[in-house]
Amino acid sequence: MVTLSKIYTRTGDEGTTGLVGGERVKKSSIRVSAYGDVDELNSYLGLCATFAADKSFSPLLDKLTIIQNELFDLGSELASPGSSGGPGIPTTTADQVSRLEVWIDTLNEGLPTLQSFVLPGGSLLNAHLHIARTICRRAERTILELHDTEPVPTNLRHYVNRLSDLLFVMSRAAARLEGKKETLWIPGASRPTGR
Repeated sequence: MVTLSKIYTRTGDEGTTGLVGGERVKKSSIRVSAYGDVDELNSYLGLCATFAADKSFSPLLDKLTIIQNELFDLGSELASPGSSGGPGIPTTTADQVSRLEVWIDTLNEGLPTLQSFVLPGGSLLNAHLHIARTICRRAERTILELHDTEPVPTNLRHYVNRLSDLLFVMSRAAARLEGKKETLWIPGASRPTGR
């Protein structure tokens, strides 16, 4: 268990931070950016979970709570040098990836088939889940950039990829739960004609 008795340590004042195991790296390193993006995603999902709780959307809230815990584990895994995490650090499993796929399929079953891309918005939770999806995609890109120089575990990479798909389906499910109609993208619809 983690104990935080003191919040500031002054150890990062010169622009470095400690990884799991004690190694110090620049705060501008790609590894720190990777777990920083995951932390940002986790924080934003906290906002989404708050909206889901206010609307009593327990099927979404339950999933978001599990994902937030798993993202904390995933961030710890990214903060561990090497490809297998550190002692006591949970590693992302293939079962976790498979569970995300089951959730995607289950939530998607009740949704109308898309004939076009959708525009984010229509309800607050829908819009916030779309923002979370884009943060997740950025986190994935940063993780893949890290993977170009140091190996990142396969399950971790697959989890983040699948999570962005889940967040897309959750945004659609949120609109349906709120009785809101999704707005479809109409290519070129707003271009001026003439002049």
